[in-house]
Parts: sequence; C-alpha cells; structure tokens
Amino acid sequence: MFGNKKSFGGGVELLVVGLGNPDKKYENTRHNAGWLAIDAIAESLDCKVDRVKFKSYVGECNIAGRKAMLMKPTTYMNNSGQAVVEAMNFYKISPENVIVLFDDISLDVGKMRIRSKGSDGGQRGMKSIIYLSGSDKFPRVKIGIGAKPTPEWDLADWVLSRFSDDEQKKLAQVFENAAKAVELMADGKIDRAMNLFN
Repeated sequence: MFGNKKSFGGGVELLVVGLGNPDKKYENTRHNAGWLAIDAIAESLDCKVDRVKFKSYVGECNIAGRKAMLMKPTTYMNNSGQAVVEAMNFYKISPENVIVLFDDISLDVGKMRIRSKGSDGGQRGMKSIIYLSGSDKFPRVKIGIGAKPTPEWDLADWVLSRFSDDEQKKLAQVFENAAKAVELMADGKIDRAMNLFN
C-alpha cells in the first residue's frame, strides 16, 4: 500500500494528520485527541509543528525513511478536509499516503484502532476529508475517548470535555503506541500495526 521510497531530496511523500480544533478553549479536550497525538509523535521525532501552511500547523520530518509532514488543521473539525485536500493536491499525494488520527467515542480511553480505509463512522472531520477528496482509502488511527457517561449528556458537551488525570495517564501510553503504529504504517506494515495495537 505504501511505497518505500528512500529519497529525501524531493517533496513530502506522506501526510500524518491529527484532527482537532484550534481555539484555546478546545485544548486538551476529547475532540482534540488527534492534535494531542500529533504533539506526542512530533516530540518522539524531535520535530516542531509550528509553521502555518495549508490552513494547518505543520512540521516536516522523516518517518521510516520517508519525508513526512505532520499536520494539525486549524479549519475546525468539521472542515478538516479543506486543509488535508489542499496539502494532498500540492504534493500530489494519494489517500493511501495520508494517515489520519482522530477521536472515537466507541472506544474506551486507553484503546486505539487502526484501519486501512473505511467510512467516517460519524466523525465529522473524517467525513469532510472523505467528502472533499472523493475517497475513503485513508489509513487511520482512531483514539478512544470513551462513550458518554450517561444518556443525558449532550454529545457536543461530552467530546468538548477534558480528560481526567487517570485518563491522561492512559492516553500517554496510547500516544506512544500511535507513534510506533504510524512508523509501521509509513513503512508499509499496516497489517503488523493492526496486529500489535488493535
């Protein structure tokens, strides 16, 4: 699925995108799990994600011998596709070479699930990416944020709530695993990543 080009001279060949919302009030909320994952991946790669390009915060690094761009779209979750498709078009990158990390309420905190492609599963950022690109062949890492504690909770309020201290400890391990998974996926070993971390 992924090519194994080793050249560093050319343009970006891989996008690693974490979905979230840019305002201060959304920092460390459940819906920003994708952004938090990118921060952790960037730290593990000693990469700064601080330039503004493609309606995103971006940083370039090498992952598994490939030139990659880490992206945190600033378009707000529901319009994530605007940023992602703009970068895809600029670098002529296919969906198979765009790894998307995002929150999933159907998974408990501390769990993650890797998929090679599929529907948006009700996640609006992913819905925007699939709609604007015309493809669902995006490898993805879903990060569990837990279901609403009671049916009375408004879903928007729940996803914009913050993680407890206990949950943050579980997330630290998930983000470490996500970084390892992204490296395997970048190296064309998505099946191995799924076997290890799903």
